[in-house]
Amino acid sequence: MRLFAAVLPPDDIADELAAEVARLRTLPGADALRWTDRPGWHFTLAFYGETDDALVPELSERLARAAHRGAPFPLALRGGGHFGHGRALWAGAAGDVPALRLLADRAEAAARKAGVALGEHRRYKPHLTLARSRDAVDVRQYVEALDAFQGRAWTVRELVLVRSVLPTSGVAGERPRYEPVGRLPLGGAG
Repeated sequence: MRLFAAVLPPDDIADELAAEVARLRTLPGADALRWTDRPGWHFTLAFYGETDDALVPELSERLARAAHRGAPFPLALRGGGHFGHGRALWAGAAGDVPALRLLADRAEAAARKAGVALGEHRRYKPHLTLARSRDAVDVRQYVEALDAFQGRAWTVRELVLVRSVLPTSGVAGERPRYEPVGRLPLGGAG
C-alpha cells in the first residue's frame, strides 16, 4: 500500500484555507493549475511510497512511539511558495515549525527502523500543496497573494498514517483518495 505520515489541518482551519484557495482560483490563469481537493490538504512528514503490508504493523508501532515522544504544539498556515518552476504551489507553516520538523525527522527514522526503504534524506520543508502543474507555470501572482495569508493557529495533537490510492480509471480529473490508516496521538494528547 502507498503510505505517508502527515499532519492534517482540522476542519475549521481547512475552511479558512478553502476561502483563500477560492480567491486564488479567481486570478488569471488559474485554470492552468490542477488544484488539490480539500481531502488532499496535509503536511506530509515522511513519504513512504509503496510499502509491504507486512511492514505496516511495525511501522505503525514505531510511529506511535515517535509521536508519543513529542508534545502537542501550535501550528498555523501562513504564506506560500512553489517548487519546480511553478509545478507545485503550496501554503506554508507558522507556529512551532521546529516541532513539526522534529516530528518529520522522527517519522522518517521510524520508517527506516521498521525496514521501509526510503530515498535520500532531504531537509524537511513544511508545506501543504494547493495546486500542481505538469508544465512550468508562472505562479508569482499566487505566491504574492499568499504572502498576506495568515490562518488561525491550532494545536497539533496527532500524527496520521495515511494511505493514498492513486486514480486508476483514466477518467480526466480523477484525484487520489486519502485514507487514514492510523491516528497516533502526540505525548500528553490522550
